[in-house]
Amino acid sequence: MASKNSVKLYLQDSFYHIYNRGVEKRSIFLDEQDYSVFLSYLENYLSPKDNTLLQNIVTSPGSSGKQKDQAKKLVRLKNYFGQIELLSYALLPNHFHLLVKQKESVINSFTNSLGTRYAMYFNKKYQRTGVLFQDVYKAVLVSSEEQLLYLSKYIHLNPVKWMSYPVTRWREVPYPSSLADYINGLQSKWICKEFLLKFFSKNRYANSYADFILSPVESETISRLTLD
Repeated sequence: MASKNSVKLYLQDSFYHIYNRGVEKRSIFLDEQDYSVFLSYLENYLSPKDNTLLQNIVTSPGSSGKQKDQAKKLVRLKNYFGQIELLSYALLPNHFHLLVKQKESVINSFTNSLGTRYAMYFNKKYQRTGVLFQDVYKAVLVSSEEQLLYLSKYIHLNPVKWMSYPVTRWREVPYPSSLADYINGLQSKWICKEFLLKFFSKNRYANSYADFILSPVESETISRLTLD
């Protein structure tokens, strides 16, 4: 019998909450570079790839050896632009959360590629062997707009909860998330904010996404809708 989540048939044009943690709940991010590398992999996978430009870098006599090697790696790298759209994320010391829309059936390939690539980086950096993640990743289908919104709230506040901070201190949390893109207006082009922001006002704080995120909510509501 296949283990849980080892065989996955996902619906096109559907939203999913993807998450995983370190084996034995060990840390998978040990310093700022680790967070940055994981995010750079997300950006690589979810941004459009200009193969013509990359090939020009490889063949140009003006390109350095480092530039050519990097371009060659990006040419070979799988790309999921137009197939997977990332709505929100949060990275914690021993786990991560992603809220995505799958436009084509590639979640399994995308998540396995991301996890394998990061594990190879981590093992090489820290001179370790063996699996990095606890199990096969989990992916929960989002079944309603209400669940979609509260999952984004849960994910964005997960680092705040980890630090036991009040939500008003979210800017002081040292762990990366996409919350600053939504509240501070950062423009990470590989994060698709329109799916969530369309439910909220752009002009009135009382009906804004920031107000939704920072307003208290019953823990039972979060538990019922996140299915984590």
